[in-house]
Amino acid sequence: ERAEELRNKIVDQCERLQLQSAGISKYVADVLPGKNQRAVSMASAARELVIQRLSLVRSLCESEEQRLLEQVHGEEERAHQSILTQRVHWAEALQKLDTIRTGLVGMLTHLDDLQLIQKEQEIFERTEEAEGILDPQESEMLNFNEKCTRSPLLTRLWATAVLGSLSGMEDVRIDERTVSPFLQLSDDRKTLTFSTKKSKPCADGPERFDHWPNALAATSFQDGLHAWIVNVQNSCAYKVGVASGHLPRKGSGSDCRLGHNAFSWVFSRYDQEFRFSHNGQHEPLGLLRGPAQLGVLLDLQARELLFYEPASGTVLYTHHGAFPGPLFPVFAVADQTISIVR
Repeated sequence: ERAEELRNKIVDQCERLQLQSAGISKYVADVLPGKNQRAVSMASAARELVIQRLSLVRSLCESEEQRLLEQVHGEEERAHQSILTQRVHWAEALQKLDTIRTGLVGMLTHLDDLQLIQKEQEIFERTEEAEGILDPQESEMLNFNEKCTRSPLLTRLWATAVLGSLSGMEDVRIDERTVSPFLQLSDDRKTLTFSTKKSKPCADGPERFDHWPNALAATSFQDGLHAWIVNVQNSCAYKVGVASGHLPRKGSGSDCRLGHNAFSWVFSRYDQEFRFSHNGQHEPLGLLRGPAQLGVLLDLQARELLFYEPASGTVLYTHHGAFPGPLFPVFAVADQTISIVR
């Protein structure tokens, strides 16, 4: 009886195995070929999509390159023609002045007193004519206008390329000697945390900010292209940008406050208010939400400072201007924490 029961179990198990094998065979024969064909088809479509989109981007880049190069050429030609016109004008002026001077010298040399008196009116007219020739004045028309190369499209693509390339990123770390006593610095010197109370006593050297919650990076930049990203998603009150090493550190005056003096250029957030600040001039930025990360690009050769949101590829603000001396990445935080990502 026990043996019969085992035989029946074996028979049932064999039937189940046979059904399972049939199902697997059917899956291998019917489903997998379709899956494989679909994968091949989707991969081909994906390749076509990548090629199509990059081709469109490449075409757009080529068109923008052509447009900008034509603008540069046009601006170069305009400046060149303005300079040529000035050359002709001043050559004529020099010739006229030389003629007047030669005539006056001739009168002085060859005429006696009576003849000079008789020529008084002519002398007056020649002198008046010479005085009518003004000295050269500086004119923007004679300068190449660098604004001809500015392009929102190129700026976005350039920022994305720089921030997307690890080789283009700086290893920025905070100089602990500059950290305000209202800030705590992490061990890796990349994170600043605000505290309403002063942290444990630390050496109050000349480098340290003693009032405003500021800190400078340990590295400065004097030329070239530099980029770094700061995680700001946890803070509703911060400033990120660059500052000259001449930025004062002591006291509560505006000369030490980031964005309120000629030594600092910063993107700032206070609650839902965003702005760019430099030398006491504050430009509101119409952002609907705060960026989680803030990319900073500093191109000293092009005299350009750019703030960028990596997640959306949005250029938040671009500043053009001369930067005196070496510049340090600078940070301020008055709420929670900000961190240098890389």
